[in-house]
Amino acid sequence: MAVVAGVDFGTLSVRVTLLDSERGRLGTAVAGYPLHRRREDPDYATQSHANQMDALVKATREALQLTGVHGEDVLAMALDTTGSSVVMVDEALQPLDDYYLWCDHRAHLEAQQITAKAHEMKLEAIDWCGGVYSHEWGWAKLLHWLRHADDAKRAKFATALEHCDMVAATLTGIKSPDQVKRSVCAMGHKWMWNPKWGGLPAEEFLVAVDPLFQGVREKIGGEYLTSDHIYGGLSDEWATEMGLKSGIPIPVGAFDAHWDALGAGCKEGDVVNVVGTSTCIIAMAGETELVPGVCGVVPGSVNPELTGIEAGLSAVGDIFESIARRAGTTVKELAQGLESYKAGQTGLLRMSWDNGDRTVLVNPELGGVTLGWNLVHTAQDELFAAIEGTAFHTRIILERMAEHGVPVERVINGGGVPQNNAVLNQVYADVFNKPVLVPDGTPTSLGSAILAFVAAGVFPSIEDAQRKLCLPFRTFDPEPKAAARYEQLYHLYRKLYFALGSRDAKPVALGEVLPELRHIAKQARGDE
Repeated sequence: MAVVAGVDFGTLSVRVTLLDSERGRLGTAVAGYPLHRRREDPDYATQSHANQMDALVKATREALQLTGVHGEDVLAMALDTTGSSVVMVDEALQPLDDYYLWCDHRAHLEAQQITAKAHEMKLEAIDWCGGVYSHEWGWAKLLHWLRHADDAKRAKFATALEHCDMVAATLTGIKSPDQVKRSVCAMGHKWMWNPKWGGLPAEEFLVAVDPLFQGVREKIGGEYLTSDHIYGGLSDEWATEMGLKSGIPIPVGAFDAHWDALGAGCKEGDVVNVVGTSTCIIAMAGETELVPGVCGVVPGSVNPELTGIEAGLSAVGDIFESIARRAGTTVKELAQGLESYKAGQTGLLRMSWDNGDRTVLVNPELGGVTLGWNLVHTAQDELFAAIEGTAFHTRIILERMAEHGVPVERVINGGGVPQNNAVLNQVYADVFNKPVLVPDGTPTSLGSAILAFVAAGVFPSIEDAQRKLCLPFRTFDPEPKAAARYEQLYHLYRKLYFALGSRDAKPVALGEVLPELRHIAKQARGDE
């Protein structure tokens, strides 16, 4: 028996899963932590490192108790986290403030300035993150912090760390910035790091964006490594806290979506939609090619042997939750009966921009748009239209990937939402007009366990671990009549997406949209 711990830090909780190399998942425990928001500033979203570590200890001990596994029998621990979630620390790696969480959007001005200066100075890195630097990413958040922190805090600033690197440093007892290791996944997708141009963007560029960046580049140091490398061994302190054996290997971490894709069985030619509060779309390719509007093309970021491609939607589950909240109910209750809805029957067309656009427009200034309302529409109609809208948006991204050499042979819906929402999976299959595969069970934290097994030497490669541990699939096949109707709706959605989503969009005639929505809805209602 070989047992490891797979850890997944989500937006509101940490999940610790113990897996056996032969029997698979033994048990999972979850512990929550608060997300701090401000009503007067909807872009604000922070989290405490101390709260997260307390939750990790609690979940680990509960997982051991639940499964009956002795802590000394756990051979390795691997962790993934949200990203870009960034914390500024002092010389002892103590936080100077809470994390700027991935969904903190205060840095939109900084992101725009980074983007503009990158194009002005013809910085190659900007092309490799889709041509637009995002407000969700590391440099923008660091600059926002530098501009708003007081002098005392700025004087103590030693480095900034992505969530996955901060947790790994904490667990392995790293106390100094010069001992830090950094995840290629995190730094490549969010900090414009790539060995192609010597790592991080040049000091000259950063200072041109803002003189506050003077000397900061050299502080973002350490080893940059893929996840087939070991970050370190679990320290005595944290081994005692969690009830584990000290010294067990902890590999270099990564983002949750990237390892969730591995846990869902992703290989070259697959695209995994990790659908949760937002959607991260992960693919891998043997060749490395630019994809305009796609937020990251990074060698080794998912599987160290392949190029990882990341895209996504800024809100999915969050949109569903907001619709239910406004209706005074829950998503679970509001979704009852959605299985009877037919493609396009609501007459609504809903854009998925409630939290801005991550891909392919990379525009945080957008907001939700729903067309086709009449006096008898319900919140449930809007929920179904929102599911359709997220599917249309995802199709735009998949088509952009395919146009630029990313193979899209299989589509896998991973993450938490598809496990409990057959309607969403069927709508996605119909909108894509191709089968959608869904792991038959919970794949969350399975990816981190796969990396833990490799770190412990139980499996020689990620692929070997996937073959043994990944779950079988349920298949949702497209329904021809629904697929044909969604082809009509997708034409309208795509036109609106590019017409409304860019300030410099060329004039487009939109007079057909509302009559077509009514016509398609009438067709749907007339179906047997």
